[in-house]
Amino acid sequence: MQLKMITPAAAVLAALLTSGCAFAASPQDSQSAPSDKPSKPQASIFEERPINWRTLVPDIARDQKPVWTFPASLARGQHWGPTLALGAIFGGLVALDPHDSPYFRNNASTYSSFNRAFSTTHTEVAMAIVPASLYALGYARKDSYATHTSLLAVEAVADSAFLGWITNSATGRMRPEAIPPGGSYSDTWFKTYHPVLRAGGSFPSEHALAAFSIATILARRYSGHRWVPWVAYGAATLVGFSRVSLQKHFPSDVFAGAALGYVISRFVVMPGREPED
Repeated sequence: MQLKMITPAAAVLAALLTSGCAFAASPQDSQSAPSDKPSKPQASIFEERPINWRTLVPDIARDQKPVWTFPASLARGQHWGPTLALGAIFGGLVALDPHDSPYFRNNASTYSSFNRAFSTTHTEVAMAIVPASLYALGYARKDSYATHTSLLAVEAVADSAFLGWITNSATGRMRPEAIPPGGSYSDTWFKTYHPVLRAGGSFPSEHALAAFSIATILARRYSGHRWVPWVAYGAATLVGFSRVSLQKHFPSDVFAGAALGYVISRFVVMPGREPED
């Protein structure tokens, strides 16, 4: 393999793997110094929801209930504020899609280097390496906090992927790259359908779903390191932008994927698994 092809891939992996290396000091290791007064033992928050390989699949199955019953909570008058806010932003981006997406087709050469570095294959490999390397290094260092974080990232990605697959198949939105020259960027919904196991529509961006699912887990679990959220969300944002510059998705698809990935990780996967203060 030529060096010029290795370098972009290495840049992508380095950017994402940096966020995974944050496990070097777990939150438990950075707690304040013990006082002279004896303290009563308290139950760890991690005991509320255990994290291990045996519970991974049952946890993913259990996560589906809050994900798919969310409309019922809206019917009960819950969560309307953030839902309306996100809906308004998404609606605005959908309205702008026909105007901003053609820019990336007409200026593809401007982003050629970026697109080579953040190609579909490179970003998929990088997102797989982050939790895998975190687990391997945590296992080697006997750091259960790191291995647990890796498993939470896997759980979040699985939850997000299932939601993305169903939504992708149901909406059948045409990808920007599939629109013929001179075609309409406005009429893209319910236009393309694929076999059930090959959901190839544009909405939502499954790369953005996965990237922000992983980023949110890392940012929440290592919130004691102020730079971790910046690196994690920064890398996820680059992945999301690449889906637009590669003409794989509309900006609204990426926003939806990012929002869903964050919400699932933050409010479905993380409760009961937050770091102790």
